[in-house]
Amino acid sequence: MTDGGAEPTRRAALKYGGTLAASLAAAGCSEIAGTGDSETPDGAYTVSMSPMGEVSFDDPPETVFTRLTHHADMAFALGRGDGLTAMHAPDYYDGLWNQFVERLPGVSLDWTGLYSSWQPKKEKLYGLESDIHLADPAWVTKQDAWSRSDIDEIADRVSPWFGNSLSDTHQEPAPDYAEGYEYYTLWEQFELVAEAFRERERYEELAAVHDDLLSTIESDIPDESDRPSAVMIASHQMDEIYAYALSNPGFLTSHTRPLGARDAFEGSVESGSVIDSEALVDADPDVILFLGGFEPETDLTERRELFREDPVASEITAVQEERIYPQGARYQGPILNLFQLEMTAKQLYPDLFGEWPHYESGPYPEIPEDEQLFDRQRVADAINGNL
Repeated sequence: MTDGGAEPTRRAALKYGGTLAASLAAAGCSEIAGTGDSETPDGAYTVSMSPMGEVSFDDPPETVFTRLTHHADMAFALGRGDGLTAMHAPDYYDGLWNQFVERLPGVSLDWTGLYSSWQPKKEKLYGLESDIHLADPAWVTKQDAWSRSDIDEIADRVSPWFGNSLSDTHQEPAPDYAEGYEYYTLWEQFELVAEAFRERERYEELAAVHDDLLSTIESDIPDESDRPSAVMIASHQMDEIYAYALSNPGFLTSHTRPLGARDAFEGSVESGSVIDSEALVDADPDVILFLGGFEPETDLTERRELFREDPVASEITAVQEERIYPQGARYQGPILNLFQLEMTAKQLYPDLFGEWPHYESGPYPEIPEDEQLFDRQRVADAINGNL
């Protein structure tokens, strides 16, 4: 393992920051039409993303450090799933993501055994020698062990940072990154990540699938007065229920916001708050979206039974009408976003988009081809590079 005073690795040729960007400009880089990046005569190229600014690459990254799963999913979507060196809770999220990947023909995913990077150690990043750190330095510096100088050291001596996470809920960045911090939609950020990996064609294919899916949804959803009321919750017991907003800004709601369900709390509950069953009864949602319902260890039948047997919660309309549905994860990348848009559309509007199959456990249910809202084979081909 290399310590902080070691010589830069070969990956130090992939740098970020204004100094190198300026030198590339002086060398005569030219804008490539339609890509949003620039390239030098020797093939090096730059891509810009907040909060890093201009990031320079000599070659497309192959090995990828990630911290949060929206970035891991992006790397996977661009054919770099096997190149991941780290991610948050890899064994847990491997199990969850594979519930969906099961429905993509010829696609596989294995994140088990990777370095768990929720609180990454600087020395570990030297040892991993990843070609890119697909993580937001403005978020990483929220960890007590990390400073701006640590971020710069890893970028100089290992490889650049290239990620944005505070777009999740439009969080306030740390002071070092506050000036000029930009927020992106999930698919805007995915496009920039694709540019960094030189995978424009994969991105465009997946973006076209996403655009078609959104067009289908937006052309059919009814007026607001005719939409169901809904809540998203996570809970293990009835006395501690976490409630999450469906339409807040940020990519955490990129699968619920387009569907426009009415907030059963009418804005009175802040996203992430802990509520009790009485608060749910007062809200009386037509639909309950159960976050984590696709976790392999979750017994959704048992969770539904808790609601039915509770003398208070059993009065909720969604419970009485058996409209408690599973959800996957809020920190979604493009692949999970497609599945979650489809399933949430069916859960909220079965008369418009086809009924959501009864689900208790196991992989994402098989949906007849004529009732699918996006083409699984097309997505699988994009991931596998069969374009």
